[in-house]
Amino acid sequence: MVALCREGKNIDAINELYDDNIVSREVKGSPMELCEGKEAVIGKNQWWFNSVAEIHGGDVSAPVVTGNFFAVAMETDATYKEGGRMTMKEIAVYEVKDGKIVAEQFFYNM
Repeated sequence: MVALCREGKNIDAINELYDDNIVSREVKGSPMELCEGKEAVIGKNQWWFNSVAEIHGGDVSAPVVTGNFFAVAMETDATYKEGGRMTMKEIAVYEVKDGKIVAEQFFYNM
């Protein structure tokens, strides 16, 4: 997951690692606060990529693992088509079951 995200291959990560019934949660009030199912999560990611004019840089931390969960810190420096350039910092928490990611939740300030 971390290696694919560091390469900007988020859609590949979803296709390879996510369960078909994935549940994805963004912060309350965000445009896609809750997505259910792999196709919906792919759509959410495509929507985000389409909102970006240019990605200037970013980072994904090493994972912190405990039990069936892992978390990573993510930072993205991007210029958005609407809103200009900004750096987004977030924590992503993932739940794994039977070798697939079944849930993800993102924490960040809007």
